[in-house]
Amino acid sequence: MAIKIIMLLVFFGVMVGIGLYCRKNATDVNGFVLGGRSVGPWLTAFAYGTSYFSAVVFVGYAGQFGWKYGIAATWAGIGNAVLGSLLAWVVLGRRTRIMTQHLDSATMPEFFGKRFGSTSLKIAASVIIFIFLIPYTASLYNGLSRLFGMAFDIDYAVCVIAMAILTGIYVIAGGYMATAINDFIQGIIMLFGISAVIVAVLNSQGGFMMALQKLGEVSNETAAGPVAGAPGVFASFFGPDPVNLLGVVILTSLGTWGLPQMVQKFYAIKSEKSINTGTVISTLFAMVVAGGCYFLGGFGRLFSPQLDPTGSGTPAGGFDAVIPTMLSNLPEILIAVVVILVLSASMSTLSSLVLTSSSTMTLDLLKGHIIKEMDEKKQVFIMRVLIAVFIAISAVLAIIQYRSKVTFIAQLMGVSWGALAGAFLAPFLYGLYWRGATKIACWASFIFSTVVMLADISPLKASFPAILVSPINCGAFCMVAGLVIVPVVSLFTAKPEKSLVDDAFSCYEEKVTVRKSQALGDPQ
Repeated sequence: MAIKIIMLLVFFGVMVGIGLYCRKNATDVNGFVLGGRSVGPWLTAFAYGTSYFSAVVFVGYAGQFGWKYGIAATWAGIGNAVLGSLLAWVVLGRRTRIMTQHLDSATMPEFFGKRFGSTSLKIAASVIIFIFLIPYTASLYNGLSRLFGMAFDIDYAVCVIAMAILTGIYVIAGGYMATAINDFIQGIIMLFGISAVIVAVLNSQGGFMMALQKLGEVSNETAAGPVAGAPGVFASFFGPDPVNLLGVVILTSLGTWGLPQMVQKFYAIKSEKSINTGTVISTLFAMVVAGGCYFLGGFGRLFSPQLDPTGSGTPAGGFDAVIPTMLSNLPEILIAVVVILVLSASMSTLSSLVLTSSSTMTLDLLKGHIIKEMDEKKQVFIMRVLIAVFIAISAVLAIIQYRSKVTFIAQLMGVSWGALAGAFLAPFLYGLYWRGATKIACWASFIFSTVVMLADISPLKASFPAILVSPINCGAFCMVAGLVIVPVVSLFTAKPEKSLVDDAFSCYEEKVTVRKSQALGDPQ
């Protein structure tokens, strides 16, 4: 216990110390929100990766999808690395950095407002972000309850409050730069932690080959169709349900292209070299962390005796019990590492979400609309206040959910990815690449995804096709649908103002040694 407490105190001390150290970089809006657009490749890549993967992935998704799909759940991690990281950096990284700097936009709603010449579009985007990021933020605490109870036997509310306060201190003090540096440290912990845990868990089952052999002997009693009761299905290449597994891959991988807290990382890239290096680093990070989490979860069925599955084939303690049960017999020092790993994953994502929420609320809703005059100092002050408010709200919601056993907040968290990415992915992507995208098409994408995803948590879901009843599949559907809706609606609506479009796309033609659409060009 002493070792665990010492490790936690050192971890918290470093996080807070970095936040205080970075205060000098957070004196204006550009520095507080974007780190002065001077963040190097390693920090940017780790900031992207650690914002991507939270305790929701390590405890919730890895346990749930590993239990459902077996070793095939690893495809979700591979998709996160290739589609969610590699292609996201290649397709969005450079163009996002160039156009957002040219338009002088620090947030995704501000980009929509300036790119499409619509203040109402900017306000709508900021409202959607506010609505759907708050419950997502609250859900980040969920994975801590069982792990802290297992390791320290202390009340969940204490864990939540401690994590909220410490995250708030370093984000409020140091802004994006403090978040990026802490993300780097937290990312290193996640890389080594997940690797050590996988080795330890597999060794407890006799090694990888023995664990795979045991998994192959587990039958799928709850499946329908030709794989019902078939042994070996959880150790197979595509698992017992490849169609729904594909929905998981699309939602958790393509979703990053439209999530404001992820895309905003590209705003802060320093140079061309940072893009190339960051692409490689973030892809490898995702392969290890996401691939490792889902790979580990794939062996969850080997712990069925401890989990005591119910007649429906689900663990008696719920899917969140799978990973903690797998870790419960590890050496104490490894359990301490796991606790810090999950804390790192949760705090890094929490810091990214509250920074995104506060900057969006300040720059896109309050500035110029509710508060007419806001200088740089006042904007930064309001963002800091809102960070504290958002963290407090998320902590209260997390405690209420835990104490009252309310599932609605956690359910809405699953919907938030689909709603945010479904609404923003297509307008943002086409806004960067296609001159013909219209303001009305953006509205169509916003409205379609938010309405569909909200309907998916209402009684209306009963009228949905069976495959779309799951929020996972419904979210994936909204993302793909947006890619069709935006170009189709754009073809039948009023064309955007030519001067507005020409100005936005002129940034790609500025010469460095080549066009900026091919290279950023390092400052002399």
